[in-house]
Amino acid sequence: MFPRPHLPARAFRPLAALPPWLAHALRAQRGPVPWSAVTRGALAAGPLLLVSVLVGRTSLGVVAAIAAMLAGINDRPGSRRTAVKRLGAPALVGAGGLLVGTYVGDHVGAVALTAVLTALGLLAGGMSAIGPVASGGGTQLLVASAIGAGMPVAEPGWARALAFLAGAGWLLALRLALPTPGAMTGDFRFDGERDAVARVYDAVAELLDATGTEHATARRAALTAALDHAQDALAGPRLRRYASSSSERRLHAQYAAALPLAEAATALAWAAEPLSERASAGPRRLAAAVRDNTHTGPLPAPARSAPALRALDDALLHAADAFDQGGGGDLHARRHGVRYLLRTGFGAGGREYGLRVALSFGASAAVAQALYHSQWYGRHTHWYWLPATAVFLVKPDLGPLVSRVLCRAAGTVLGALLFAGFAAVLPRPEGLVALVALCGALIPVSTRHFAAQTAVVTVLVLSLVMVGGEPQASAGRIVETLLACGIVLIVGHLPMSGKRGGQVRARLAAAVRAADAYLTHVLDGSEDRAARWALRREAYRALAEARTAIALAAHELPALARHTEGTDEVAAVLERLVDTTTACAVHLDDTGRLTARHRERLAELLDELAAGRDRVGLQAPVPDLPVAG
Repeated sequence: MFPRPHLPARAFRPLAALPPWLAHALRAQRGPVPWSAVTRGALAAGPLLLVSVLVGRTSLGVVAAIAAMLAGINDRPGSRRTAVKRLGAPALVGAGGLLVGTYVGDHVGAVALTAVLTALGLLAGGMSAIGPVASGGGTQLLVASAIGAGMPVAEPGWARALAFLAGAGWLLALRLALPTPGAMTGDFRFDGERDAVARVYDAVAELLDATGTEHATARRAALTAALDHAQDALAGPRLRRYASSSSERRLHAQYAAALPLAEAATALAWAAEPLSERASAGPRRLAAAVRDNTHTGPLPAPARSAPALRALDDALLHAADAFDQGGGGDLHARRHGVRYLLRTGFGAGGREYGLRVALSFGASAAVAQALYHSQWYGRHTHWYWLPATAVFLVKPDLGPLVSRVLCRAAGTVLGALLFAGFAAVLPRPEGLVALVALCGALIPVSTRHFAAQTAVVTVLVLSLVMVGGEPQASAGRIVETLLACGIVLIVGHLPMSGKRGGQVRARLAAAVRAADAYLTHVLDGSEDRAARWALRREAYRALAEARTAIALAAHELPALARHTEGTDEVAAVLERLVDTTTACAVHLDDTGRLTARHRERLAELLDELAAGRDRVGLQAPVPDLPVAG
């Protein structure tokens, strides 16, 4: 997925005049080079391929290098614990897909093979609607099944699956073993967690600085993103139920102490009254203490002239105590059971997603089989490129449809031309192995734009194909990519049963339900603050997920974008409602009752939400929100 980068306003003016679907294709993320990920990429696919060539198992090395490449695409900033899930879970699913694809490709004909791949597409598409990790697993399931069915490898399916796991496992081992440069403070195992928690306190300070200005809404959204990232970083998979080291327990306590600070800062932003610079000094000192693993030192003198300011000062004192004690804390992480996963995967959003993935993947497999058996442009052995390419093109979390198609086509052409030049001068196989290592190092940087990522991956894949013994295949790669682009564009605009924009409405409905639960808890007067913070986190996280889905849908072609018109307005109302609920919670803690301003604002927002919900077609089971009394 390629969200809009944070650039100065003047940087967007040339793009603002373009249609949204074209502007998105030209927009790239910005930021510092992730040198640690670059190092891991250089040590992953290239060395694996070199070892396999030296021991005479080149084909298995190619499979391992492909797995390392796919894991490298998922290798994003974060904690080591999060990386286990983000890299490991998709690799396990991909190994299963490789095993199934190998068996089916060896034992059934073209028609049955196409049917099986289509069914896998339906499963993977529905699964991808659950979340980012599930989406990564769905992608690797389909790519690996196509490779298993089509790649000419002499080894049996179980050996290929083990090689696939070894390739992804090697990159994961590098992620766990190598420290992040510049993050050796304290226990380096938790450098990602430490940075994530420190960014929460920085985001609180920035929100306080922006209070009373036009930037407050954006800063509040940035605070939500920082809290989501920190929560995920700390709540990754573990062997024990609770944090087992003093460093980790300290980080848990520091994260938990940030929640009341974030709540008070949100309430102050809602009041829209500018604050003095002293208000943000405390959170900044806390951020420095987390980052440097030191004590907080003296905090600013309190300013207790309003309920939200009193809540802020109380939260600062609580945080200072938590920093000194370091006894751990509740992460208030979302916990969804099997029922939620099934409802998401097989709900309206999952069904629409799954059907389009199945049609695109199945149609690409059918066309590839037809071209392969008819020998239309030679009986090449890499027909699996066509359905594998369609997988990346049909994934909505990689960007709007037309943006993906344009970037994929441009990146493939550029990558194929670059590889043709490299292949003409590089020695074989050592030069190609070095090229694979170089591409592995470039993947973490290239993920900032889909076209750049496609160009790097194209060079890497063509290098692997040539090392595996096939001739130069740049022309075939371009042709099959353009075919996949055409197939996905056609399928993406086909009429479907039910209302379009199901994924957007599903995310928005989930956000409405989460806001309802949060508001009900606050207005019921419950004194369970831990439960309130958990509900608040869920409400803001669900809202952020809905905002992301809406932004992507808005950058589609007008024929698709019109199906989700008005959803951004509903999300904006919902955002104001959750902010108001937070302000109500802080005020109730201080005075025990709401002011007329709070009650009137809640009533207005509830009316706006009800009207907007009916206008965009949000249906039951979205409940009615309670009316404040």
